[in-house]
Amino acid sequence: MKKLIKIICICSLCILFLNVKISAQENTVPATTQVDSSLIIYSLFAEYYKNKDYMSAMPYGFKLLKLYPEKYSKWVYYKMEDLLWELHDSTSISPKIKKSIEDTILYFYDLALKYDTTDRSYFEPREAFVEETWLSLDSSKVIADYEKAIADYPNTSSYYYNRLGQLYIKYQSNDNDYKSRAIDLYTKLSEKEPDNPQWPNELQNLVENLQELAAIDKKAWDMDKDNLEKAWTYASVAMKAGLYKDAISVLEFLVSKSPETINYWAQLASAYQKVNDLNKAESAYKKLIQLEPDKKEDYLNLGIVYKDKNQYVLARSYYEKASEIGKGWALPIFYLGNLYEQSARGCEFNFETKLVYLLAQDTYRRAKNMDPTLEQAAERITALNDSIPSKEDYFFRGYKSGQTLPITGKCYGWIQRSVTVP
Repeated sequence: MKKLIKIICICSLCILFLNVKISAQENTVPATTQVDSSLIIYSLFAEYYKNKDYMSAMPYGFKLLKLYPEKYSKWVYYKMEDLLWELHDSTSISPKIKKSIEDTILYFYDLALKYDTTDRSYFEPREAFVEETWLSLDSSKVIADYEKAIADYPNTSSYYYNRLGQLYIKYQSNDNDYKSRAIDLYTKLSEKEPDNPQWPNELQNLVENLQELAAIDKKAWDMDKDNLEKAWTYASVAMKAGLYKDAISVLEFLVSKSPETINYWAQLASAYQKVNDLNKAESAYKKLIQLEPDKKEDYLNLGIVYKDKNQYVLARSYYEKASEIGKGWALPIFYLGNLYEQSARGCEFNFETKLVYLLAQDTYRRAKNMDPTLEQAAERITALNDSIPSKEDYFFRGYKSGQTLPITGKCYGWIQRSVTVP
């Protein structure tokens, strides 16, 4: 302990000596002396910081920023920000110290953004946050700085997007376009985080309905027709509003401009399905499979298109492919069972039809075995119990348990499958 006190005293004397010398001969201090000084200052700063003695660390940190703003940028700026926030939010510091931190915080961020280039994406939105919450600066200044941070770093946390959105909402008026900006912002957040219910709720509070929102986005795109981002925003809202024909026209424009963008094709394929334009939906899903051959959902959706076109053989093929791509994905097998069930409903109810219902039930059971949580498969298994052959049906035809029965008949020529007598 005595040794540590001795070392600290020596370091303090060195710093005092160097500060006097730097003040008197700032332009003539040898480079080696400056290096030694910086190491001493940084060592003391780091030691106090590590021990969470932030009040003692703070003056050394500011001395480093003043004399050597770039040299220790990799370490000092993050630690300094941490201790400044800790001290500012502490209930044990005096109002005078808290005020001094607020008076210097923007100076700190200016240095951090200038010299710590590896962490600009971290410091830029936090500076705007401090301007908003600590300093209560003019709203136009804060909004501009949030906007710049988000424009510079689009992957900034959605927390800061929301801070900006709330400022738009708070200060919207007939004299600005903040409402439109808020709508755009929360639309983007809805696309970025589709499972977060907060963003659609914010949108609903901003507009009376999605049709109104789509009209606003259409107007924004009409005024800037070459802006793909505005076109995509309009298309996304139009889809949510059920304006599928409007969405199709925009999405067709988008794929013409950017034919390799998967999101554009995915929405376009879905829109074609919604309006029952199955030929175009088929082409769109084939394009998606070309762009992302390992995406299981594209094969399933193409199978559904073929089912709707009554092309059952192709539908089955793509259902099975989707399950294969998905490494035993159960949902396409459930759809296959539904395909057999749908086929049976369209034909005369006889023994052959009962066998098709049995095939559907067996297929649902296969899906349930692949994924025990697939409750709809269990429901369909139970629902078909009264439609499959009875023991009497097998007995009067001379069929025994374990015997394989091919499914035949004019109505079921496409199936070419067999079932086993229970």
